[in-house]
Amino acid sequence: MVPVATFKGANVAVFGLGGSGLATCAALKAGGARVIAFDDSSISLEKAAAAGYETADLRGIDWSSVAALVLAPGVPLTHPAPHWSVGLAQANGVEVVGDIELFCRERRATAPSAPFIAITGTNGKSTTTALITHILARTARDAQMGGNIGTAILSLEPPAKGRFHVIECSSFQIDLTPSIDPSVGLCLNVTPDHLDRHGTLDDYAAVKERLIAGIQPGGTAVIGVDDRHSQAMADRAERAGRTVVRVSIRNPLSDGLHLDGADIVRMKAGAMVHRFSVARVGALRGTHNAQNAMAAYAACEALGLAGDEIVRAMMSFPGLPHRMEQVGRIGKVLFVNDSKATNADSTEKALAAFSDIYWIAGGKPKEGGIAPLARFFPRIRKSYLIGSSAEEFAVTLGGNPHVIAGTLDKAVAMAAADAAADGAADPVVLLSPACASYDQFPNFEVRGKAFRDLVLAMPGIEKA
Repeated sequence: MVPVATFKGANVAVFGLGGSGLATCAALKAGGARVIAFDDSSISLEKAAAAGYETADLRGIDWSSVAALVLAPGVPLTHPAPHWSVGLAQANGVEVVGDIELFCRERRATAPSAPFIAITGTNGKSTTTALITHILARTARDAQMGGNIGTAILSLEPPAKGRFHVIECSSFQIDLTPSIDPSVGLCLNVTPDHLDRHGTLDDYAAVKERLIAGIQPGGTAVIGVDDRHSQAMADRAERAGRTVVRVSIRNPLSDGLHLDGADIVRMKAGAMVHRFSVARVGALRGTHNAQNAMAAYAACEALGLAGDEIVRAMMSFPGLPHRMEQVGRIGKVLFVNDSKATNADSTEKALAAFSDIYWIAGGKPKEGGIAPLARFFPRIRKSYLIGSSAEEFAVTLGGNPHVIAGTLDKAVAMAAADAAADGAADPVVLLSPACASYDQFPNFEVRGKAFRDLVLAMPGIEKA
């Protein structure tokens, strides 16, 4: 745990009592603060009270005595409208922050030189975060991973010399972290997402850029420059005097990392200093994962690791659950769990990585649906549509072979049977929904686990 002593003796309100909220309560209490916790859910309130935290309806407290409101990242800060707790805090001049902000303040107070690697981007941030952590751990570093991936940041070990905190940051979390100051900051890409929470793409990109703008003196920015917002971000960071390492899967770079065929090339001042490939690493299949590998390489290089040790460690990366996860095979048919692909841009990466695809898609649709994926439809032998988006996606698919399966279990059974009858060398049953899960599952993890369980229950399955 990271005890948050920067609020010692103060009253701190906490709204949102999921995993990160309860971890925040524990960290504040351990640091000597008085915590006043609340949630709109009575079940969450009961859990907090059972854990020994003071709970009270924030609508009835004396806000003049409150030093800060710590807001869970899933609670609206600005769009479509601020949550009522935010309105009360702002009306009383109380700052609104998140748990990563508390970590940043504690790090500055206790171990300002402790390595802090913060990763954002619309897509790829979880894989990149896990890959950086894997490289550091394989090279005998103390690597703590958390934030938007798995463990709440305040549940990790506290900042210390030689301890590396590798933290995935969503736009929601950055919005609640006004003083974010990593030693290495990464922004992989910016494409439309979460516009209901940020208003416009420009506003969304501006939130992402805060992570780069806040990099501490002497730190490094690693930026994927294959979209206009990220390219402009890199240019602004460089003009501001930051050390910037650009990465691209589309264009050669004279300084940075780019893709040349199947190889990744590290260039410095027009000269090649390293060339390597991760093509044989199943967990890094596809050009999108080449970008993730480049970004991880650049981050670890900035932390002082040598190129050869970085690449050696990459070779054993097992990948992430629910992200291009190879679940198993039945004969020649490969089953891939890409449940984390909750938008078309993310699903595009999976469709580009395979041919002869039996595609399971659908759920709660995002803006634009699957229309942006039309150029990949020739790779898809048949689509199996589930969830509330099924009718809409069927219209988009038009004459391309598809069936409305409705539920995941039916889709898996249909796709497995059709793929087994395929004469292709390597047919793939791919769950890559291009949708949120909330119409049928609590989250993408539960959806991915359901797929995995269905596949592993099939006769003749061999785990990948």
